[in-house]
Amino acid sequence: MKRAVVAAVFGVSAVASAPAAAASAGLTAASAGLTAGPATAAGERVVLVGIPGLMWSDVTPADTPNLWRLAGDSAVGSLSVRAVRKDTCPYDAWLTVSAGVRSAVGGACGMAPTPKADGEGAVIPEFSWLWEVREQREAGTLGQALHAAGRTTMAVGPGAALALADREGRVDVYAPSPAEVAQWTRGDVVAVEIPDLVAPYVSGDRLTDVPERLPADARRAAARAAAAKLGAFLPRLGSATVLVAGLSDHGSVPHLRTAMLHGPGSDTGSDPGSDPGSDPGGGPARTLGARSTHRDNMIILPDITATILARTGVAAPPAVVGVPVETHATDANLDERVTALRTADVAGQTIRDTTGVFFTTLAVLQVVFYVTAFLLLRRRDKLPAVRAAAVALAAIPVSTYLVNLTPWARTAQPAVMLFTSIAAIAVALTVAALAGPWRRGVLGPLTVIAAVTAAVLLGDLLTGTPLQLNSLMGYTGVVGARYYGLGNIPFALLATAVLLVTTAAADRLVRAGRKTVAVALVAALGAFAMLLDGWPGVGSDFGGVIAFVPGIAVTALIVAGKRVSIVKLGAFCAAGGVLVMAIAYLDYLRPPASQTHLGRFVGQVADGTFLPVISRKLGAMLSTLLSPNLMPVVITAFAFLVFALLRPGAASAGVLPIAFERAPMLRAGLLGALVSGLVGMLVNDSGAAVLSMALALAVPLVLSAGIRALQHGEPVLPAGSPGPAASPAAA
Repeated sequence: MKRAVVAAVFGVSAVASAPAAAASAGLTAASAGLTAGPATAAGERVVLVGIPGLMWSDVTPADTPNLWRLAGDSAVGSLSVRAVRKDTCPYDAWLTVSAGVRSAVGGACGMAPTPKADGEGAVIPEFSWLWEVREQREAGTLGQALHAAGRTTMAVGPGAALALADREGRVDVYAPSPAEVAQWTRGDVVAVEIPDLVAPYVSGDRLTDVPERLPADARRAAARAAAAKLGAFLPRLGSATVLVAGLSDHGSVPHLRTAMLHGPGSDTGSDPGSDPGSDPGGGPARTLGARSTHRDNMIILPDITATILARTGVAAPPAVVGVPVETHATDANLDERVTALRTADVAGQTIRDTTGVFFTTLAVLQVVFYVTAFLLLRRRDKLPAVRAAAVALAAIPVSTYLVNLTPWARTAQPAVMLFTSIAAIAVALTVAALAGPWRRGVLGPLTVIAAVTAAVLLGDLLTGTPLQLNSLMGYTGVVGARYYGLGNIPFALLATAVLLVTTAAADRLVRAGRKTVAVALVAALGAFAMLLDGWPGVGSDFGGVIAFVPGIAVTALIVAGKRVSIVKLGAFCAAGGVLVMAIAYLDYLRPPASQTHLGRFVGQVADGTFLPVISRKLGAMLSTLLSPNLMPVVITAFAFLVFALLRPGAASAGVLPIAFERAPMLRAGLLGALVSGLVGMLVNDSGAAVLSMALALAVPLVLSAGIRALQHGEPVLPAGSPGPAASPAAA
């Protein structure tokens, strides 16, 4: 009953799927498939065809007509193969399918081990070595669950045997290659390995450490060979759900891989005799996604494990973190769907390749700005230029999300178009902030940039985060750290923007004698943004809630004219922890397939397996403290801020004290943002990135407000004067 109530609260609905017959070129019988929601039929036969290294750029009507035709008759999507390492070798990929959770063998990583024949089946030698030595304790989860439920497993190839092996390393039926299989219907669950595309990239026991070893012609030949093998046995599979997956990477650079699901609800009813390049015409086209990614066209490796179990009517063990895949109807034809999937990989690759350059450039710009601003403000020279530069710097973060409204990834030079478009959007926002009717107000430009940043991120959350995906300050399916919700850097920007906007509005209310309304506004708008940040399936941000609560509380207290003590600050942080655990517990009460990582963390706390998660995140946080891209932003921004507050005349011509005098509530927003940034740095694995982005947005905007106050004719403090904010208490 609890789960039903919670499911209703979270808006979760299950849509039953109905079997439907469909014909496909190369298939002589209908195949069972999935529609949106959990599988409804038990005991179906499932065939997993793993073609490690297969990308959508390998699937074309000319080179791989069988694969192209099958794609036209299937639901298609991207497969994020990220396991543990930045690149995923075939061994790790098959092991992840076996475990149902991201796994890695460690050390040299190449192809899966060769099993030993045992009657008509096979056994993987020393299989227990995986959990006893390599600490891959979930290895064998899939095979064990299938055997416990009385299902027969059939593996073709070493990788397939690894995927379906039970805890003793055993599969019921085994063949080394598809050519050696006499009867394809002997297993309830069949896994097939076609290694043609990845074998040339493996030397000994290790995947190549170069991005691309094969010339284009050789790669096309390997893709044709793999497609030919698939086409040879597809007609012999009988009635089965067929899942084709490009299970692993093929070099040192990760990519999004191919995923196809053939069966009822996924097929389009194309004419088996149609031309391979034609569009299917007998039913709705479909894409392949999963609730694990909250994307209609992307799945992850553990979803394959969950899908196999669901389609065979076997309950997934608690260790399985994936969910059964879902299909979604679309109006796009096959060419359009495949083009979109190829573009997604290009976008992810471009972001992955340019993120370092972007953050290095941003760090350099920030450092140069603070040094230049310090020198110019001391001389009280070129204040309009400093103000414009401050607003432009603050406009860059939101521009990295707005750029995804443009088709930059479809251009011939995506990286060039990406940076050019970001610069153009930042300039446009700067002009709008400085030239609009609000330009005369001290807080006008600040409010515009902060409001646009908050509105873009909140709107992105409410629409499924299409702007954060494949953005320089977001995440990508290629990297696979996060697929939906609010990332750590966007959290820092959202918290800072919301607090600055609310205090800008509160400043007017306080001046009008409506302090109580001002405090309520800060609390209400902050709470709304915080709940969207932490709500499962929307922001799904664990650490963000912990950091947002003290930021909102500190801001509201200062607006109310109350003092903030260390004890109160600690209590606010504790309240944030209690709140996020309450949200996570509600998520935990939902069915496992509907849970996000928040609910799964509660389960890990319950079974005592949460410490490795905490340890991993702590290590990641500490490593950011040495980042050459992040720490310069933190150090220079903090140094400028502290010096400008302690020595306002010498550091900033008194612009910060004047800003706080002209807009007293601005100090509340700045301090609240800094509190959220500091706490966020400590509780998120992105560490210094959270604080650096909070500073990168807040400090330039506050500085721009102070400069505008000077331009309104306020008296300028003489150089070296301590000014009205000469003490930390005054700040």
